[in-house]
Amino acid sequence: MILASCCFLRKRTQSKALGHVRINEMVSYQTHTNEQKEDLGLPLFDLKRIAVATDNFSPNNKLGEGGFGPVYKGILDDGRQIAVKRLSSSSGQGLHEFKTEVKLIAKLQHRNLVKLFGCCIQEKEKLLIYEYMPNRSLDYFIFDQTQGNVLDWPKRFNIIRGIARGLLYLHQDSRLRIIHRDLKASNVLLDNKLDPKISDFGLARSFGGDQSNANTNRVVGTFGYMAPEYAVNGQFSVKSDVFSFGVLIIEIVSGKRNRKFYYSNNNDSLYGHAWDLWKQGRSLELVDESLKDSWNLSEVERCIHIGLLCAQQYPHDRPTMSSVVLMLGSDFDLPLPEIPTFFIVEPFDASSSSTGKNDLSITEMEAR
Repeated sequence: MILASCCFLRKRTQSKALGHVRINEMVSYQTHTNEQKEDLGLPLFDLKRIAVATDNFSPNNKLGEGGFGPVYKGILDDGRQIAVKRLSSSSGQGLHEFKTEVKLIAKLQHRNLVKLFGCCIQEKEKLLIYEYMPNRSLDYFIFDQTQGNVLDWPKRFNIIRGIARGLLYLHQDSRLRIIHRDLKASNVLLDNKLDPKISDFGLARSFGGDQSNANTNRVVGTFGYMAPEYAVNGQFSVKSDVFSFGVLIIEIVSGKRNRKFYYSNNNDSLYGHAWDLWKQGRSLELVDESLKDSWNLSEVERCIHIGLLCAQQYPHDRPTMSSVVLMLGSDFDLPLPEIPTFFIVEPFDASSSSTGKNDLSITEMEAR
């Protein structure tokens, strides 16, 4: 009887490894102090379960490295494939962004956003457990000559529209108005059908009520995708994401990175080059060579035009994402983009660093 009771209690304890919990209901294994009271509203996974799923975070299961730590592939005991984002202990602002990502994405449900299964805050580990995307991230395909052939024009056009719908949901249709602040090719994951899902909400900010913009003294993100008003003055809004989306469209169409693009031995950005070609009526010269057997000329030209509109210098000139979704799904005449006079591409010679500018702290996040 005693042995049977012990086995029953052990199974009962293990069955509670996954359940909705509050941080203040957990005991800190590191300091034995209470965490700040916060309801994350997500299932909590036991650390041992995740360690088994990832083969103890084996390097063979490592999918990549993000701004806040590595990401691992795993298989749960119920057969589900997962991607585990492991917060790096050396990440200075990691815990804050971790909690931000948990709280925000727990409230989000959209087919073009990556699904978060749960999290783990135990001992020194802070983990996010996502659905696994078998086709990795968008940058893996569009910036590689071989892999780029997998994404023909219909697939790329579908990806552009999917990202637009996901952003529209964040900006307008979710319960909170959410600004992603780090939209880029490496933060767009592709599922088994190559449909896009926006990921990595560690830098996201939410607005309530009628609030639509804010300022910060700590600028974080990726140069080449940052809107000028954000990179220089720390001002961000939904139009900051629109700017990043415009850059991303140009990258998807061209197969080239904005931040590493150089033309005719000058430092013109990919966006600037795209605008020059569009102004001269030669925008199709921008298109990735691998697309020319599958492209729809009117769709390609329209996407380039929309990309130029989205990445204009001033926020008030950029369309909203609701307008962008409408533009992508119709053929009405588009307004003309303004001449670009300013663009943030590569302000200093470092792949990841911080600097002070106008009393701002600017931190660039590494791509996964």
